Amino acid sequence: MESLSWGPAATRRDFIKYSALLATGLALPIGLTRVAEAVAAGQLKDVPRNRTLVTVRGGTEGKFTEHELWSPYVIGSNPQLGGNIIYEPLAFYSAFANKEIMWLAESYSYSADYKELTVKTRAGITWSDGKPFSSEDVAYSLNALNELGGKVKWGKDVQEVLESATAVDANTTLLKFKVPAPRFFNHMLSYKYDIGLHIVPKHIFDGQDWQKFAAFDLEKGYPVTTGPWKVVNVSPTQKVMDRRDSWWGAQAGVGKLPEVERIVLLPDAGEQQLAQGLISNAVDFSTGLQVATFPTVFKGNPNIITFTGRELPYGNVDWWPTSLYLNCERAPFDNAKFRWAVSYLIDRQTLIDVGWGGSSSLSPLPMPDGAVYKGLQPYFDAAKPLLEKYPTNEFNPEKGAKLLTELGWKKDSSGMYLDASGKPFTLEIISFFDFPSVGPVLVELLRRQGMNATYGQPPDMFDRYFAGNFNAVIFGHGGSVSDPYATLRLYQSSSEAIPGGHLVNLARWKNADYDKIVDQVYVTPPSDTVKMKDLWLKAMAIWLPELPDVQLMQFYHRLPMNLTYWKGYPTKDDPYVNPAFFHSTYGLVLHRLQATT
Repeated sequence: MESLSWGPAATRRDFIKYSALLATGLALPIGLTRVAEAVAAGQLKDVPRNRTLVTVRGGTEGKFTEHELWSPYVIGSNPQLGGNIIYEPLAFYSAFANKEIMWLAESYSYSADYKELTVKTRAGITWSDGKPFSSEDVAYSLNALNELGGKVKWGKDVQEVLESATAVDANTTLLKFKVPAPRFFNHMLSYKYDIGLHIVPKHIFDGQDWQKFAAFDLEKGYPVTTGPWKVVNVSPTQKVMDRRDSWWGAQAGVGKLPEVERIVLLPDAGEQQLAQGLISNAVDFSTGLQVATFPTVFKGNPNIITFTGRELPYGNVDWWPTSLYLNCERAPFDNAKFRWAVSYLIDRQTLIDVGWGGSSSLSPLPMPDGAVYKGLQPYFDAAKPLLEKYPTNEFNPEKGAKLLTELGWKKDSSGMYLDASGKPFTLEIISFFDFPSVGPVLVELLRRQGMNATYGQPPDMFDRYFAGNFNAVIFGHGGSVSDPYATLRLYQSSSEAIPGGHLVNLARWKNADYDKIVDQVYVTPPSDTVKMKDLWLKAMAIWLPELPDVQLMQFYHRLPMNLTYWKGYPTKDDPYVNPAFFHSTYGLVLHRLQATT
């Protein structure tokens, strides 16, 4: 396979090749064209195409809006889009491999009562500006989050439990907790999927307003990093990160220096453009495609695979089972009878068959499939008697109609429901680019049962959703992968209104008794499975009758992976970690990728 060089000496030849691609209709993404222009102008060094990894994800209407926000805590930033490899973790956790991988930290230990945690970080690590990485950075990051609380992502979660963090010596940090915190290292200080707080450099962040400080200045070398990547070019149409010449982890034996020399992250300009980019080899690793698009991409490029190769379901069961979230702070959605009525009106199997081409599965609880995430299976099994009483996946229009009648709803002459005041009702459903094939099908299924509904993907969907300015949203649950705590946490009252936060109560549901049970779960070691199951069932005995959000289906990450230039992606045959390059575990993938030429 010939490798395109983007250097000045090859500019004429390569732009002729780019023009040929344009002539065939397989246009290069605008970001790649601008990278080539920047190389030709001497603004970027020349890195051959076969040492460049081109990824596509994010953006609003085809452009990044957070490209100059590189602090993981500044309001508006999105660590999924680059920051996940700039800020390395103390440890990784691979749910697929069920393995903890120590990284910046070499070990940790709890006191017998789980009220103290000692973290040992590795010696010899430096930030990219030459300053040493140490326990001072760990203690500073945690204490700052403790002070800021709900003003920034992860602050509320830290503030609720952390008493203090102290740098005992250069490589030892002592954390003292207000309550037993047996999950704090795994749950907060490790990266798994998209969970894990970020350790920042004290010498850069100290004295800054974390809500406003962007940590971005290319002339100063910002953002600084312990990782093998540096940000070299950003604009609304691309983010470019080049491999650093040296990385502490190679010397420490943690991992090999990546073979990838340049990462280009481009915004998603739509399904058609993404498919064209994959077929033309302009894109290596992308955000998900709809099921119906894959046969066309496979036919156009024999080097495109997915987590399941070129076979259905074209991806992996993600940690993110999907629901129809109804705003529990607004009428009529604040009534559990109404939420159950909507649930009974949804034919989920048809939703899967039509929306996902049959390539998904039912999701009875807001946790990912226990058959895949083995640590969760005992909790699914324990909940079976409750699910028989509260069948979250049941399609039963008669039950739905009965509940709506009890609420005073009636159908008009056209067969559509009028609300309790006799007025026509429309359920406005919004979502984003992951659900364009599911949303319209859900709307049609509800309409067939008399519930008028609409579907849209507004540009400000995320802002509206997180601010509580919505009626209904199709979205997922980023919670548990090993025990139920993280999912239970999603519905606690105290998890609301955290800017950019995870573990947020997106359903906006409140129940004081439920909150108390989840607090008990937090202080219970995951290894105490007897007590954990007891608390889990007590929580579900409250949650299921209330049904804070309507369960729909499992979510599959259907990510195309191009083997033309790179191999070593996570697959079902080598599931060393979840494959998503926008998750916090992306660093593990980058250290495994191998150049094919």
